[in-house]
Amino acid sequence: MKKILVIDDEEQLLNLLKTLLEAEGYQVAIATNGQSGIDMFRESPADLVITDMVMPVKDGLKTILELREISENVPVLAISGGGAIAKERYLAIASYIDNVRTAEKPLSRSEILTAVEEMLS
Repeated sequence: MKKILVIDDEEQLLNLLKTLLEAEGYQVAIATNGQSGIDMFRESPADLVITDMVMPVKDGLKTILELREISENVPVLAISGGGAIAKERYLAIASYIDNVRTAEKPLSRSEILTAVEEMLS
């Protein structure tokens, strides 16, 4: 069973993604900020990380860069609904990092499942 770590500060989205991905047969761990996500990944590495880009404590870019120090090959799906700058800018920066795919919020069920399936294959 593939393990996915979802990191986002929006509790409603976390619960929605957890329910959706578990229904598809994935094991899902959730974290509410980048630092707790990094700590969870160190304890129990995931096969895929889905992370928001705009979060308190540690933003998505710092989270991705730190994940790369721990595991240079883990695939990451970076998601953003924007913040102080447009979501496209956050995602454009993340897209330059190897093995990172990006998606804009709001996400459709099929968009998430397709991305997850492709990144884990």
